[in-house]
Amino acid sequence: MTRNPLIHHLADVQTSDIGAETRVWQFTVVLPQAKIGSDCNICSHCFIENDVIVGDRVTVKSGVQLWDGVRLEDDVFIGPNVTFTNDSFPRSKAYPIAFKTTTIQSGASVGGGGYFAGGHNGRPSCNGGRRCCSHSIGSRWCGGGRKPRSIAPLHRGAA
Repeated sequence: MTRNPLIHHLADVQTSDIGAETRVWQFTVVLPQAKIGSDCNICSHCFIENDVIVGDRVTVKSGVQLWDGVRLEDDVFIGPNVTFTNDSFPRSKAYPIAFKTTTIQSGASVGGGGYFAGGHNGRPSCNGGRRCCSHSIGSRWCGGGRKPRSIAPLHRGAA
């Protein structure tokens, strides 16, 4: 049995491209061209811009903004208040020709307060909470420190 998406009455979901059984909670804004997969959980106080693709079975915790160019593949976990950027030199009313793309690959987890500079990929790994990711870390490793470095292997089935 397939269920329609559950959209809280205080959410502003402008896209029609949203998968079955996805839940979008209060005070979340989703712009018209965003694509959201099936069985996702988009928690409260999130913002999803137009050129964003969210795969299936993705969890986006509260306080996350997904700006143009962010790609979340299937089975990704984004912790609370994770920050993504897409412009290295932002200026008011001066936009780049194209925003940088950041892809978080299938099975990856990003801990709360993590930071992703535009143009980097998150492999099936774990970026520890409150960590800046300005470069890619190895597949199936947990990153930590001020600049993520591989600090411990993930156990089989952990990602």
